[in-house]
Amino acid sequence: MVRLSKCSVDKNELNAISGVLKNEFFGTGPLTKQFEDDLSKYFNNDNYSLVCTNTGTSAIQLAIQACHFPPKSEILVPSLTYVASFQAITAAGHKPIACDINENDGLLSISDAKNRITSKTKAVMLVHYNGHVGNLDEYYTFAKENNLKVVEDAAHAFGSRYKKKLIGSIGEIACFSFDGIKNITCGEGGMVISSDRKLIESISDYRLLGVQGDSKKRAQKKRSWDFDVQEQGWRYHMSDIMAAIGIEQLKKFEVSFKKRRKELNKYYRHKLEKNKNIMLFDTDLDNVVPHIFPIRLESDRKIILMKKLKENGIQSGLHYKPNHLLSFFKTKYNLPVSETVYPQLITLPFHVDLKRKEIDLICKIISHIT
Repeated sequence: MVRLSKCSVDKNELNAISGVLKNEFFGTGPLTKQFEDDLSKYFNNDNYSLVCTNTGTSAIQLAIQACHFPPKSEILVPSLTYVASFQAITAAGHKPIACDINENDGLLSISDAKNRITSKTKAVMLVHYNGHVGNLDEYYTFAKENNLKVVEDAAHAFGSRYKKKLIGSIGEIACFSFDGIKNITCGEGGMVISSDRKLIESISDYRLLGVQGDSKKRAQKKRSWDFDVQEQGWRYHMSDIMAAIGIEQLKKFEVSFKKRRKELNKYYRHKLEKNKNIMLFDTDLDNVVPHIFPIRLESDRKIILMKKLKENGIQSGLHYKPNHLLSFFKTKYNLPVSETVYPQLITLPFHVDLKRKEIDLICKIISHIT
């Protein structure tokens, strides 16, 4: 079986988890603090602070909550994203406003987003689809001109850069995911990073049920017993088991994972570049660390391709069904680009343990279909 996606772990992660189990302290504690410190060193910007959570979805929810928008504010977000982006907005008490995408890269269409702005619009969520961020300067100019906060859903973009600077070390607020198939994993996990230290301090409390200052005590294996709570909190903290995995994954990222993801993406593109029936999204592999490998082809051929891949023991996927087509988030308006791209999308296997001979087989099947 050629898997669509997977994590890549070895004895280092196993030994790290074993150490936590032997220590018999599983909650958020010193290892979570160590992972946060290691991440701070990686992003290497003293003007930014960060905090880890239990998922990327909770990271987005808490980041939005910490912005203190008026209740039921509207947040612009591209429809072509995982439903987690939309659910995080509603969980924070606000309304996601589905926007169309650029056909060439799958990112938020500014021209469409402009048409969605109302007096209730308070923020724009940039989803870095497949690690690609597009023209960040243009997006931030759009936000500034319309007095909007920017929240970056960087779940796909760990390690990606813009103008040689790491995503997360620039901008207003960036949220990352460390789930089982992301560029680095904690099994499950997330992170918020921002230049707004008060926002990060608020999230540190929110993730531990709103208990003020509890994160500092937990890092020392202590707890708050006589405390105050001033805002709604959640049980969204990262555990030391998660952090132990993340610490080992981060060590491998620059020396192995990043290079391998770029190499595999380039190899796919080389094998498919002459196929006129395949459409690829724009990317910039000098700066992007790709997370998935989506392609586009005519919908009837896509169905045949998925079937043939399955017959050969090869998994495929779909990233993503546009959220404005889901019952809970359904809109009264159409988003023509998203609705054109969606039926054409298929995601091919992509992970650091993928072999070139497996890509050769996948591309051979594609060539026969198209």
